[in-house]
Amino acid sequence: MNGKPDAYSMISCAAFALMSLSLSRQIQCGFEVDLMSFYLGCLILQLMKINYLLAVVGVCYSYCLIILRSSFSSSSNVPQETPCLGPEEQRVVIQVDLQQLENNNSGCILQHFHSSFESLLQQFQTCVEELEKNNSNIAKMLTEKVKDNYKSVVTDHNFITDAIPHETINNLQKLVKLMVDAGFEKVCFEVYNIYRKEWLEDLLISKLLRLGKMGFHDYMIGRWIKTSEVALRILFPSERQLYNRVFSDSLSAASDIYFSELCRGAIIELLNFTDSFANRSPSVWRLFKIVNLFETLCDLIPEFESLFLDSLVNEAIKIKNRLGEISRDNFMEFGNMIFLTRDSEFECGTDGGVHPMTTTAIGYIVAAFWSRQNIELILRNIPWFLVMEQERLPYSISRWSLQWCSLRENWKLSHKFKKDPALRYFFMMNNLTHVKCELGTFWDDKFCKNTGQYFELYCRSSWNKVIDILKMDMNGSVAPNYETDSMKDKLNLFNHKFREMCEIQSTTWHVYNEQLRKQIVVSIESILLPTYENFICMFHNIVVGTNADKYIEYGMSNIQDLLNQSFLLQDDVCIIGLDENELVS
Repeated sequence: MNGKPDAYSMISCAAFALMSLSLSRQIQCGFEVDLMSFYLGCLILQLMKINYLLAVVGVCYSYCLIILRSSFSSSSNVPQETPCLGPEEQRVVIQVDLQQLENNNSGCILQHFHSSFESLLQQFQTCVEELEKNNSNIAKMLTEKVKDNYKSVVTDHNFITDAIPHETINNLQKLVKLMVDAGFEKVCFEVYNIYRKEWLEDLLISKLLRLGKMGFHDYMIGRWIKTSEVALRILFPSERQLYNRVFSDSLSAASDIYFSELCRGAIIELLNFTDSFANRSPSVWRLFKIVNLFETLCDLIPEFESLFLDSLVNEAIKIKNRLGEISRDNFMEFGNMIFLTRDSEFECGTDGGVHPMTTTAIGYIVAAFWSRQNIELILRNIPWFLVMEQERLPYSISRWSLQWCSLRENWKLSHKFKKDPALRYFFMMNNLTHVKCELGTFWDDKFCKNTGQYFELYCRSSWNKVIDILKMDMNGSVAPNYETDSMKDKLNLFNHKFREMCEIQSTTWHVYNEQLRKQIVVSIESILLPTYENFICMFHNIVVGTNADKYIEYGMSNIQDLLNQSFLLQDDVCIIGLDENELVS
């Protein structure tokens, strides 16, 4: 090889290549074909050293031996590749197992087998395409079924099979049996799944969930919950009914695997949304939406277990547990933020109205009330919750009442009220009334029962001081002139204080609602008007003549009108979701 090529070396290489080919017909050690290729390479290399054109001769000789080798292999037990499929058949990727021809040495039989398989596969695909023509009608039927109260049709799992002509299903059954009997079970399931899974994903994500290019948003939570329940309780069970009908004569242990793969894409799309939603920045509203997702997955786990293999079930459980962990952490964080705020961080206004933190806390509690069962389930490994369970304390009272007291103490201690105790008590009365009105249906009244006490304190530190001006200590030993001057001074002072109180409380102080305002006004009238009327009568008796009227600035009707104009209504008080349906809308 290292020297100049000659005829002897070239003939030797050609002969050894031919010998290697012959050897491959006698033994199957695995190196015969490689040996033939080696000698053919040596032959071509030596021909090229003499003249590049002679290399063509070596190539032709090599090609002949390779073709001859292929003809030997066609009648041996070496597996062949699947013939090239037509344009429509290229939609699927199939690996055909031909080990069943291990003992068949006839090239004609193999060729006939390939032809039969192509024909059978073509028929099966045509039948599946016929099945596919019914998809639009099925999607329309499902949309109509779940348009209003979808829960009324959760047991109707035959609506897909009922919508497909029986002839189409029967033809599929026969072709499936033929393919499975011929050893093409895997091919059969894969072809069927490719056609059906694409439609399932499009129906679930695009039509039912209506997930566009913009992706999921918070407002779509209610739609996701409905879509998930429809998918697990109606769509997938109905698809399983069709699956069982088509493969009724050919179901095996692997059929559950194939069905899980059929639905996997749609299921993963649904689960991925919950995970991405839970990872967004936390908020009170989003927290309870996550609790809704957690509740839905808890309810649907039995459906996962009845329909799918452990892999998909574990995916659902994993997402459910993650939602629970995120809900628990955010729940505790928001609870501390709302209820354990330090006095230095608590800023109160000067109008005595409902504080924003009160509104937030009420919304938080209302949402927690509607989700209380799931929250208890989520919080079971929190130490204080275990203590509550041991002491058998109701969750809706013990947790919130203790923390509500902390919020109430912040109201009392706020430095904004140190200069005006009346405003502080008015604020307490306002906020507790708001709490009682919004949470009265499920809140223990003992935590709001002292609303009347704060009203008394408010009157004592404001209107009682005005009323005290009008009180007289009538003593016969006092000179009449002194009494006249004293009553004139008292009336002037009363007019000044009353005017000042009305100006402040009618222009800057806010009250929670009209009902509370009426209650306050009526209560003030009940203690103010009788005292004022008595004083005016005494004043007329002592200050005789028309001189008395010039000191009386307010008549009884004037006082009532001014009191009725006191306090501005606080129109912007709202809370987060009072209705359970609104929480999942």
